[in-house]
Amino acid sequence: MEMGKQLHVISDGNFSKQHLQIVKRIHREIDYLHIREKDKTAKDILAIIEALEDIGFPLAKVIVNDRADIAVMKQCAGIQLAYHSPSVSFVKDSFPALLAGKSVHSLPEAEQAQREGADYVLYGHIYPSRSKPDQQPRGLAELREVTGVLAVPVYAIGGITPERTKEVITAGAAGVAVMSGIWVVDNPVQIAEAYREVLETWEGG
Repeated sequence: MEMGKQLHVISDGNFSKQHLQIVKRIHREIDYLHIREKDKTAKDILAIIEALEDIGFPLAKVIVNDRADIAVMKQCAGIQLAYHSPSVSFVKDSFPALLAGKSVHSLPEAEQAQREGADYVLYGHIYPSRSKPDQQPRGLAELREVTGVLAVPVYAIGGITPERTKEVITAGAAGVAVMSGIWVVDNPVQIAEAYREVLETWEGG
């Protein structure tokens, strides 16, 4: 993994031409784009990745949720795993070239992912989140606990705005992952630049 604080952008399950246009405009600002399209077929996901290739988006910045086969076939950066996915260790043994991230929601889950060989974890949600309105946010104290224990990078997710990014990084996160914070705003380029500015100027203050 690269050093430096990272911005991961996660698709919202409704990937469309409009999303593609946003990606085209923000791709320099983001470190990784996660294709998280639970209701789409393998063929649909391949079509999205091919559309990204067509606009010149580097597949070395693409992480595919759950579909190691597609990530390998298209030589993407890696795979994002969830509680219902194959184990991290199984994926790492089978596809050692892929980055393998795990989505976790507690310290024990995060420690388990690290033991299994995860390259990083996505931890959240940190703040009240549009995508999970009924679930209690984890908050900064729990994030600090996880980042204090784990040796692998922890990327915070859930309700993180550019304004909140500094306190998340101060709590030990290696970067942030955003979904609605990019896709449903009026000015995604400006917002992506705002995230990037905080991530690049943070110096532990």
